[in-house]
Parts: sequence; structure tokens; C-alpha cells
Amino acid sequence: MEEYYRALEECIKAAGYDKEVSGQEIYDDISDEIEEKENGIYVFMVKKSENVVFEYHIEIFDEEFNLASIHINDSGNVTIVDM
Repeated sequence: MEEYYRALEECIKAAGYDKEVSGQEIYDDISDEIEEKENGIYVFMVKKSENVVFEYHIEIFDEEFNLASIHINDSGNVTIVDM
């Protein structure tokens, strides 16, 4: 899983978001949100701090999920991370 966490972090940095992020925290946020959800396409928003909101665009299948993108709104500046 460490490789997956690092890959998330690297994608976010490559998209231009220069603040520290935790791939494990992102994965945990997503896991908590998708638990017991039906198959489909969802958008989940997680407020990380007063000025930072992460918006996860996810497609859920029977046994897995696909994280399509993350939109990071940081004080009005939006970074879009295509996965």
C-alpha cells in the first residue's frame, strides 16, 4: 500500500499542488466515504482545514473503485489532479 500512497502524493505534486499531502490520509478518506455505497459515480468532499477542501471523483464497482480525479480547493485556488 505504501507504493499506492506515494503514487497519490506524486500525482498531486505533479499537478502543481505544492503543500504537503498524505496519500494514506487520502486513501482513508475515500475508504470511509465509499463504505456500503452502491455501484456508481460519486463526488465526495472532505474539508481538510478552514481553507482547504478535497473533492474526490470516484467510480465504485462491486469489489473496487476508480479514483478519476481530485480537485483541491485551497483558498480559492483549485488544483485538478487527473488520475
